[in-house]
Amino acid sequence: MIRIKNDEQIRRMAESGKVTGRILEELEGFIQPGITTLDIDNFVEEQIRKEGMIPTFKGYNGFPASACVSVNEVLVHGIPNTAQILKEGDIVSVDVGATHKGWVSDAARTYAVGRISEEAARLIAVCKQSFFEGLRYCRAGNRLTDIGHAIQVYVEENGFSVVLDYVGHGVGSKMHEDPQVRNYGEAGKGPVLQKGMALAIEPMINEGVAEVVTSEEDGWSVRTRDGKLAAHYENTVIITDGNPLVITLGSADQSSIS
Repeated sequence: MIRIKNDEQIRRMAESGKVTGRILEELEGFIQPGITTLDIDNFVEEQIRKEGMIPTFKGYNGFPASACVSVNEVLVHGIPNTAQILKEGDIVSVDVGATHKGWVSDAARTYAVGRISEEAARLIAVCKQSFFEGLRYCRAGNRLTDIGHAIQVYVEENGFSVVLDYVGHGVGSKMHEDPQVRNYGEAGKGPVLQKGMALAIEPMINEGVAEVVTSEEDGWSVRTRDGKLAAHYENTVIITDGNPLVITLGSADQSSIS
């Protein structure tokens, strides 16, 4: 069942989203060669708790950290640790959730670690822009699959592949609610978008093949099957009477909404 949020619930989500977006923006300056993935997790948790909020991911289905930190060929659900030290040329995705007065925001970014290859930079840029291509269809009266169709077309036109095994989702008092928000598929299908819907829209794309595998070692980390790079970009979006409200954008990305 898709849960429609009222103004007070959206306000609480927006307060959480503002913190989530700020943290992700500040990570741009924090992430550099030589730090560990656990350093990133510690930074994220400290910032969330400083605002009196709860790290949504910590303990969620047994996940041990406050952020998913996924390096290079790891698409999602990377577990932060002290052994993994970021090096020049890596890319790293950070997925963050914060809960405020029982209401959740969820967002992710993929970052360059120092100087990266042109193709890695293009992968990150295409993943990010594919979100904004889908956002164009986040209007009341459109269909849910219009979003994923736009994402898939843009990604594939740019020579990358869309992951089929993982999708976005509704978000609200729980991190994962109905509906599933696919990053692919035929337009004009699924539920009609309505004011008050809250969606975590999160393109996940690969440099090579679309297929991914889950690590047998930790049971969490999802890697590309061919070992090529992966990127992830996510925001929490509220459907309104007019333009969509993207509650997890930092100030630098606000101008990306058309």
